[in-house]
Amino acid sequence: MSEFFLGLGSNLGDRRLNLLRAIEGLGAFAEIAAVSPVYETDPWGLEEQPQFLNICAAGSSELAPGQLLSAIKGLEVEMGRQPAVRWGPRLIDIDILLMDNLCLHGENLDIPHLEMASRGFVLAPLADLSPGNIHPESGLSVRQMLAAIPHDDVHQVGELDPRFAAARRDFLNKQPLEWGRRTYVMGIVNATPDSFSGDGILTDEAVAEAAVAQAVRFVAEGADIVDIGGESTRPGSLPVSAAEELARVLPVVAAVRQAVSVPISIDTYRASVAAACLDAGADWVNDVWGLRMDTGLAPLVAQWRCPVIIMHNRSKPKNVSQQDHLGGRYVGIEYDDLIADIIAELGQSIELADAAGIERSQIIIDPGVGFGKTVAQNLQLIDQLDQFKAMGFPILLGSSRKSFIGYTLDLPPDQRMEGTAATVALGIDRGADIVRVHDVKEMVRIARMSDAIVRRWPGM
Repeated sequence: MSEFFLGLGSNLGDRRLNLLRAIEGLGAFAEIAAVSPVYETDPWGLEEQPQFLNICAAGSSELAPGQLLSAIKGLEVEMGRQPAVRWGPRLIDIDILLMDNLCLHGENLDIPHLEMASRGFVLAPLADLSPGNIHPESGLSVRQMLAAIPHDDVHQVGELDPRFAAARRDFLNKQPLEWGRRTYVMGIVNATPDSFSGDGILTDEAVAEAAVAQAVRFVAEGADIVDIGGESTRPGSLPVSAAEELARVLPVVAAVRQAVSVPISIDTYRASVAAACLDAGADWVNDVWGLRMDTGLAPLVAQWRCPVIIMHNRSKPKNVSQQDHLGGRYVGIEYDDLIADIIAELGQSIELADAAGIERSQIIIDPGVGFGKTVAQNLQLIDQLDQFKAMGFPILLGSSRKSFIGYTLDLPPDQRMEGTAATVALGIDRGADIVRVHDVKEMVRIARMSDAIVRRWPGM
């Protein structure tokens, strides 16, 4: 089976119905896995004609490229497409954009599509299905190509069919992240009034709207994942109840899910909160207590088969209840061997995951910068991050705006961007696979430049 992405457009008759009929017709010779939202765009090339509706579809077929093209052209004729001038009005137009990693150029067929990189009406819906897909000739991702061209005239106008939203989410979740090829950027959305970084959105009366605006901006700036949390982890912060945490994060997760297609991570250690948020559209679980605080979380993750971030944490528990959940003892920041001790304690969390039936492929480890470590220990941890590669899991680095940067540079949280940038660049050099950050636009640039040097990405 070959996997492909198709671009579809229509500007004659009932445009939505034409696109829907085309998707249904493709099912005769291909399996359609996902369909993008619909975009309305100005006509291309020949301006004196109606506006187009455009979508992209992802699918697979046993047909060879030439056979697939012939079947598509047959479907266009069957639907009533008539010969027309180039770029003229058409009832339906279907193009093969990408197929596997093929580079094929012939008299009647070009894969990748020759003009896809210059067309916003192609790249915008394609980015909804596969933003990180790499063009096999230019080495650029779909998101990078879209960002490089004007596309203000490309407007999303909803779903072609309500069923397609859920199918698209499933499709996106099944796309494996290519660990080691590039660094993924996770943008932080704090649904709290007391975030240490000062960016909590509960100070805004319209919380869900503020979260959506922040998440949409993050994705536009290059975020691969959005992380939503409802309880501050800053030193001295007060614990919140499960009900309060859920009241903060659930409407945010639901609203952000409707606005972005990238994976959403719910930052919680509570099984009840994670379950509700997964139901509402979250894709990952990010547990700052490494599956140790709530015994119900590991079985839930196993049931959902979702990615889980397991973090090392020696922070002081916020109350007696938390301390009891952790075994009634607070280990503190006295380490015999910093890296070896963190690896061993992460290993204990991995054992909890194994016992619950969580697959190794679901696990991402976070050595817990800023959680129960001194300034010197945090600096050492980043410098020796590469030692965690031996554990065999992707590594998340969460150093953004943290106090060890502030102590080192004598700066408040809102002035720690440059310090964060240094930790991100060095962390990538030491093997970080994901960086969790507040300043997405700037850290995406840092990550891409670091990747170009360290991983020879993209296309280097």
